[in-house]
Amino acid sequence: MRNFVQNVEYGVYKKEKRLYNEKRGDLMKKLRFGIVGTGTIAHRFAEAIKNVEEAELVAVASRTKENAEKFGDEFDIPVRFDSYEKMAQSDVIDAAYIAVPHSGHITCSCLMMNNKKHVLCEKPMAVNKREAEAMFECAEKNNVFLMEAMWARLVPGTLKMLELVKDGVLGDILAVEGKFCYTMDEDEMDHHVFKVENGGGSLLDVGVYGLNFASWYLGNDIETINAQCSFYKGTDSHMAVLMKYKNDAIADISSATLLRKPNEGFVYGSKGYAYLQRFYAPQEIKIVLNDGTRETIATPYRGNGFEEQISHFCECVTKGLTKSPVVTPEQTLYITEQMDEIRKMTGVKYPQDI
Repeated sequence: MRNFVQNVEYGVYKKEKRLYNEKRGDLMKKLRFGIVGTGTIAHRFAEAIKNVEEAELVAVASRTKENAEKFGDEFDIPVRFDSYEKMAQSDVIDAAYIAVPHSGHITCSCLMMNNKKHVLCEKPMAVNKREAEAMFECAEKNNVFLMEAMWARLVPGTLKMLELVKDGVLGDILAVEGKFCYTMDEDEMDHHVFKVENGGGSLLDVGVYGLNFASWYLGNDIETINAQCSFYKGTDSHMAVLMKYKNDAIADISSATLLRKPNEGFVYGSKGYAYLQRFYAPQEIKIVLNDGTRETIATPYRGNGFEEQISHFCECVTKGLTKSPVVTPEQTLYITEQMDEIRKMTGVKYPQDI
């Protein structure tokens, strides 16, 4: 059985990996990732990174040895840590993927960055704008790369939709609609999405996709925002947001944790509209124009949808960039501030806001 943390097999693993790469003439240095957390989203990342040539998953950190070992066994990860601090202080990783609940993002990200590790932090990157600003300041101080894991911005469907809009296929964009609403099972009611102290609620969990979606196609020149929400244990269990832009365009966004709606969206233009199932990261785009033209465009993921963001992250780090030119700090801060404003008008408060 492998030793925990002080993994004697890791040296063998590195040697075998190097020899293998040399044999096939591939001397490209892969970015070595460690995952912080072992929940559902960490599993998705671990599956996706298998399909990314520029990266390799070499470590996992959990607060317990048992969880780290279980996750490590599932994905054949050579190094397992029973604390986040041990991973941060180690030299086996170049970058960390932060997959803990929202409330832990700032602590875990800054821990890694203060130890000179690049960070890809799960969305929303922070509970509020103050935390997000502190995280970017930490990245700048340590000269490391930090990016919010807004994977949906980088998938083929979003890139194609942005191209169609830029090319004027739909004409002037007049409105967008997006619904990301699900309901948790009865045995999941203790989930962190229902805990105020964890930054719970539908807005931060999935509403963040809708707000980004509106921003991608309508910009950020908003005139007014109106919002209403329902509550469960102090968290917003159903949030509806209506935004009016200075050019008269309107965005209608909703999110929920205890209400199921079709996960779909529309981009409406003066020449027609686009229908997007899983609106924020579509694998198919249906175009319906006013002249009767109809077209369906397939935009499949490389794997589960996370691969593109991992590749983009690796490219930015390899090029020595200080920020992503696509998932920019400015966009992350803008959307985070927007969520702060929406929470304030609907009465959703977190301990971190004090």
